[in-house]
Amino acid sequence: MRRRDFLAFTGAGLAGLMLPHGRLIAAEQLLEPGDPALGKRLADAALQAARGAGASYCDVRIGRYLSQGIITRERNVENVTNSESAGVGVRVIVDGAWGFAATHQRTPEQVVQAVAQAVAIARANAKVQTRRVQLAATPGVGEVSWRTPLKKNAMAVPVQDKVGLLLDINAAALGAGADYFNSTLFLVNEQKYFASSDGSWIDQDVHRIWLPFTATAVDKASGRFRTRNGLSAPMGMGYEFLDGERSGRFELPGGVVGYGHSYDPREDALAAARQAREKLTAPSVKPGRFDVVLDPSNLFLTIHENVGHPLELDRVLGYEANYAGTSFATLDKRDAGFRWGSDIVNFVADKTAPGSLGAVGYDDEGVKTQRWDLVRDGILVDYQATRDEAHILGRDASHGCSYADSWSSVQFQRMANVSLAPGKAPLSVAEMVKDVENGLYFHGRGSYSIDQQRYNAQFGAQLCYQIKDGRITGLVEDAAYQIRTPEFWNACSAICDERDFRLGGSFFDGKGQPSQVSAVSHGSSTTRFNGINIINTARSLGA
Repeated sequence: MRRRDFLAFTGAGLAGLMLPHGRLIAAEQLLEPGDPALGKRLADAALQAARGAGASYCDVRIGRYLSQGIITRERNVENVTNSESAGVGVRVIVDGAWGFAATHQRTPEQVVQAVAQAVAIARANAKVQTRRVQLAATPGVGEVSWRTPLKKNAMAVPVQDKVGLLLDINAAALGAGADYFNSTLFLVNEQKYFASSDGSWIDQDVHRIWLPFTATAVDKASGRFRTRNGLSAPMGMGYEFLDGERSGRFELPGGVVGYGHSYDPREDALAAARQAREKLTAPSVKPGRFDVVLDPSNLFLTIHENVGHPLELDRVLGYEANYAGTSFATLDKRDAGFRWGSDIVNFVADKTAPGSLGAVGYDDEGVKTQRWDLVRDGILVDYQATRDEAHILGRDASHGCSYADSWSSVQFQRMANVSLAPGKAPLSVAEMVKDVENGLYFHGRGSYSIDQQRYNAQFGAQLCYQIKDGRITGLVEDAAYQIRTPEFWNACSAICDERDFRLGGSFFDGKGQPSQVSAVSHGSSTTRFNGINIINTARSLGA
């Protein structure tokens, strides 16, 4: 990773943590709990004001969004940021139209003013809106709460201990052959109180964690350099994720180590330093057709971009086109039984998966989260829809996938955790590789490109190994696989069983205008695809 890329990456990360009306706070303030009693007082004031103003529906979100970011490089601490953003967002339906307003002042008087503003916006929208909002019914759940299951609250770990962890892995990597090494720790805690005129008062406490890093090795004679990023995933867990439990460790062909529910960043950093230096002398891949074996640390991004996003109903309908366009997966394809992949391909959306980034008890419309099929036995069967979209699919209920990244942002359809179901027959990674005559084995998230319909794409990797006659023969560089989405998934010939199932994920997934970010996981077991076109990304045009 080049210096400017590192600065852009970390800058985007910290910007994603800093929300509207955010303020810097002391680390100790990150431990202050949410206040459900205050949330209920503000919510009840909003609901009463909305009823009095003639709203047929109202929901209110009282949020306190906390984050911590620690950035290090080699032996230095570059930045430590603790931030808080708190306020109230109110959404109403008046005369069949939506209105939304927000305030950072958490008092009943200011909330009532926000309601009045939202009602005024809804009345204005109703004058030009051609179709009334159709809101799918959802049962009120009364007063309930949900918490991310934690063994160790990462916010409670002293900053000096976290800094010590990062500097320790930096030093280990530098000692193992890295010329440069940067590491970052991102922590998020969303304290959210939701209430609606349906009769729900929902208190939720959501935690996420991510420790990304980049090792760089330089050939000082030529000036060439290679990098290797960390292979762990961001998770919806506490600091226990970084304990490095052996049960979360996956020893894979070629000497690569993968990680599941527990991560050893020091072990991964040592491997990254060695592998970055090995990449300096690895041969450049010869383009052509190969059978490819994709580790979950790589495949998650392909699932994200070419399954999760194109099955967001707002993209399908053309309501959303930011961040790589709309979708080829139009409604007529579902109605016609469109073949998305081979018979063994099953995609599931799941907002309940333990440890995942998207796991919550209820979405930001008060809908209890759930699990549902998107592609079953290779056939497209469903999409992802919110309360005001459900009727378009002929459904009478939302899928529970509405989210707003802040109290000041209006909630809208966001991707659930979308995962490829593991294979049903027993199959290990070693057995899969042993059966490949001429292939490539991809690990980690690399550079990628997608078209405006989520139909054509290409994906690189952090590590790519050549497979010859069932054996790993060594690293190759500059490899990326090109796909057309349905052709690619129809080329899926084998999926390892549930023993290999692991999560990858995106901590800062962008969507919308104005842009919002969300966090979402994608699981799979190692998967094989036959006859995939491999390009050499280092080739010059015409070479």
